[in-house]
Amino acid sequence: YGFINTCLKSLVVEKYGEETWEKLRLQAGVQDSFLTFEVYKDEITMQLVDKACKILGVPADTVLREFGEYFFEFCKRSGYDHMLRTLGGNLYEFIENLDALHSYLSLSYQAILGLFVFPQEMNAPSFRVEKNEDGSMHLHYYSDRRGLCHIVPGIISAAALDFFNIEISMEIVNQTEEEERTGKKEHIVFLVTQTPVFSYKERNEFSSSPQNLADSEKQIENQLNKEDLEKNKNTIRDRGSSVCPAKKSHWKTIRGIITLGKGKLLRGFDPIYPKSLWVDTKTFCNGLPFHMVFDKELRVKQAGVSIQKIVPGLQTMGICLDHYFSIVHPEVPFTISSIQKFINSQFVFQTRREMMPESWKHRPMLKLRGQMIWMESLQCMLYLCSPLLRTLHELEERQMHIADIAPHDVTRDLILLNQQRLAEMELSNQLERKKEELRILSKHLEEEKKKTEALLYAMLPQHVANQLKEGKRVEAGEFQECTILFSDVVTFTNICAQCEPIQIVLMLNSMYLQFDRLTTVHDVYKVETIGDAYMVVGGVPVPVPTHAERVANFALGMIIAATGVQNPVSGNPIQIRVGIHTGPVLAGVVGEKMPRYCLFGDTVNIASRMESHGVPSKIHLSSSTYQCLKYKNFEMTERGEIEVKGKGKMHTYFLIRNKTATENEIMGRP
Repeated sequence: YGFINTCLKSLVVEKYGEETWEKLRLQAGVQDSFLTFEVYKDEITMQLVDKACKILGVPADTVLREFGEYFFEFCKRSGYDHMLRTLGGNLYEFIENLDALHSYLSLSYQAILGLFVFPQEMNAPSFRVEKNEDGSMHLHYYSDRRGLCHIVPGIISAAALDFFNIEISMEIVNQTEEEERTGKKEHIVFLVTQTPVFSYKERNEFSSSPQNLADSEKQIENQLNKEDLEKNKNTIRDRGSSVCPAKKSHWKTIRGIITLGKGKLLRGFDPIYPKSLWVDTKTFCNGLPFHMVFDKELRVKQAGVSIQKIVPGLQTMGICLDHYFSIVHPEVPFTISSIQKFINSQFVFQTRREMMPESWKHRPMLKLRGQMIWMESLQCMLYLCSPLLRTLHELEERQMHIADIAPHDVTRDLILLNQQRLAEMELSNQLERKKEELRILSKHLEEEKKKTEALLYAMLPQHVANQLKEGKRVEAGEFQECTILFSDVVTFTNICAQCEPIQIVLMLNSMYLQFDRLTTVHDVYKVETIGDAYMVVGGVPVPVPTHAERVANFALGMIIAATGVQNPVSGNPIQIRVGIHTGPVLAGVVGEKMPRYCLFGDTVNIASRMESHGVPSKIHLSSSTYQCLKYKNFEMTERGEIEVKGKGKMHTYFLIRNKTATENEIMGRP
């Protein structure tokens, strides 16, 4: 179920970060999130575990044990805390009742899946525990999923420490392919040894210290009424005399009566049984309408009235039980020896279709769930059970009624209460699905937003675009010093006259793609392109002291990039002219429809003149730009005075190269 995969994701994100989970799920090829009640293939979980081992560089058993420990905490945080705590008063009882918990969860999950037409059963592992004389236990673990047994020590260790304040060690003592069980499950046997969390030395010092003994005894005697104390001492003495003739000390007697420091009586309990059973056969069969008694040969000796009504064959005493029922859980052969081996497990029987009356042929088969009790004196097994039904719908499908179930049987209440619970679970599942849909839509929306912003930031400076998005007016800004570059293609008019329009578009696109990449390399701002003209500025919209060097390096890159663009007429590399000027400008956004970030001022005009009066494949500099680059490791040559249209005579220069940067550095190549 999605709950398992969600837990695994939570573990990775919490301990190793979101990036590690993203890398893990991409390598495993799985989705980012999982629905709690959704059924997913086991391969997804196995893939995640396998990739986690490789990415984290740790063995599979370590990953699985860590997952087991985290899974226990995750279950507690997910609302199963009280359910787990009440399974048993000690570790043995806790493990012994794990199958019962799985049975309950199976009912819940299968019922909600049934609402969405998912008929899968919850395929949970099974546990069986045996006590040893030395206080250790043998834990038998059965599972259809091979290779996941190392999760068990993690879960059991975490539960033992949290619920019972004991530390345990678990080691595998046997690992086989279980032949006895019909499911052919993997069978792992763990040896479980346990110790309290405080050390033996501390425990020994406490128990042997005279002061502690005296203080505890004094406290106990003050808490108990002397008369009650004497009475209980006599009771314990009388009761124990026949069993243990050795004389008990006063302190041992007291310790046998109360819990150390708690003041709660620990009177021993011996049940009293009547000499004869004061229940007649008819009342017993009516009061327990779904019980069955059978012997070692599986011959039916007794059956409740309701189960006789549903399975009339049981009215013939002596028939074999396995002819009418099969064992669904645990997956064991239908023999007394197998049943005795798993006697602490809940047993689920299912009626055999071929042995049912004609009226049941087209109904779902009835399942019974209950416990087995071996009656040694009679050499018979008692199966106390109830119908395994989740909803009123399942009751109706089998044409049964609430009246068929004994009034004392909580199955009646569970069926009715489950109706409301299933409605709540259905609503919860729908909300979870909607939440997941919203998350996916939100993710797609965020991706589209990023695309839109990237397009917007390509047209306008980021801070200007953000102001416009917020509906604010963008005020024009004055920049005291910046460097502006213009470029154009030599003989562009002639090329256009001799080529198809698509050839011109392809040529310009090829050239401008390289120029655009260079703007990112040298961190300059592309103002606009008009035909073959390309305009760039350094120091606007973000003022920087290195504006001239950035634009100069960009210009050198343009000359190199242009050699890789082919003239569609001659087939030779195209030639460009580049002009640069440094000075003050005013910058602002013009218009509301298709707004553009424009530059205004005489600096723009002079930069344009530097380009138009330039020389093919040369970078033409004004004197102001020359002064900015004079001591910046650039090689420049003097052109001299030239006549500039609208400006008269101007002293200009050519930029040759950057003395310290290589061609790869200029082009931004690795």
